[in-house]
Amino acid sequence: MNLHGLTNARGARKIAIRVGRGRGNGRGKTCGKGHKGQMARKGHKHKAGFEGGQMRLVRRIPKRGFTNYTRVEYVPVSVALLARLDAASVTPELLAQCGAAQGKGVRIKVLGNGSIDRAVAVHAHAFSAVARTKIEAAGGSCELLTTV
Repeated sequence: MNLHGLTNARGARKIAIRVGRGRGNGRGKTCGKGHKGQMARKGHKHKAGFEGGQMRLVRRIPKRGFTNYTRVEYVPVSVALLARLDAASVTPELLAQCGAAQGKGVRIKVLGNGSIDRAVAVHAHAFSAVARTKIEAAGGSCELLTTV
C-alpha cells in the first residue's frame, strides 16, 4: 500500500451545500436562516444552556445542601469478615483480593459487627471502638495506616 493509493471510504466525504446561490437549490435568498433575528445574523451565538428566553433548566431545579470536599470515604469491613479470612495478618491488599474492598487507594474502616475468636493482626485506616476491643480481646492487634 502506498500513500498515493489511499482513498476515503465511500460516502466519507460529502460536498457542502452552497447557500445563497439562487432559488434552485432550496437554500437561496435567506440561506435557510429565516428572516431577521439573532439566528439570521452572522456571528450569532447562544450561551450554553440557553432555551430561547425560557428559564434555563439549571435555574429551574432547586439547589439544596452542599458537597463537603473534605469528606473522607471509608469502605466498611466487619469483624465477622475478618474471622472468616484465613490469614494471620489482614491488609487492604488482602481485602481487595477477596473482593471486600474494591478500587484503588480505598480506605478501610473495621466495624464491630460479629465476633472473632483468634488472633489477627489487622492493618486498616480506621477502627470503631467496639471492633478494636473485640480484636484485642481475641489476642490480635490493630495497626492504623496513614494515607498521604
